[in-house]
Order: sequence, then C-alpha cells, then structure tokens
Amino acid sequence: MARYAIIENNKVINIIEADADFVENYEKETVLVDENVSIGYDYIDGEFSYTPPAKTNEEIEQEAIHWRNLELMSTDYIAQTPDYPNRDAWITYRQELRDWPSTADFPETKPSKPE
Repeated sequence: MARYAIIENNKVINIIEADADFVENYEKETVLVDENVSIGYDYIDGEFSYTPPAKTNEEIEQEAIHWRNLELMSTDYIAQTPDYPNRDAWITYRQELRDWPSTADFPETKPSKPE
C-alpha cells in the first residue's frame, strides 16, 4: 500500500492509500506522494506546491480588531496609573485604537505606539 494524490484540474482533490494495481486502473490522474502533500495542493509540471487561499476582507478586519483589542487590554493599566511615563501619549494611542475601525486607514495602517 502506498499514498497517492488524486489530481483534477492541477489540484489535489483527495489522498488515498492504495496498491499499484488499483491505481493503475483508477479513472482519474494519480501521483505517488509522501506525507507532505495534502488536499488543496497544486500539481503543475510534475511539482507539488501550496498557496494558501487569500483571506477575505472580513477575516482581515476580524484579525485587525483582535489585534486592537489585545493592544487595549495590554495598556489598560497605563490608563489607571496617573504617573506612568508619557501617559498622555498612551491615552491618545488608546483613543486612536478605539477610533481606528471607523477610519479610512482601517485595517491597513495600525495606530503607532508611543515611545
């Protein structure tokens, strides 16, 4: 028994365990593979490669919101510490984080942390 990729339109659509006799009579293109090849890989000119699917705008925005929320949580203590160094700049940064999703720069350009 060996591991084979089933290829359709230059894409791995399935992986099967089979013997050579089965594969020889199989109606679709098959290629012997190792564990590094999975469903979704491309098969072009005898080579396997993988290109992850592009993220949707919604996924990009959700990741940006998640990052922003982590930034706000990690700086919460600064807002509660009146003598924190450069506190006013940090308060401004936190406000920029809260406003960021409604700006034209969202999600491409993140607000910059104060120094």
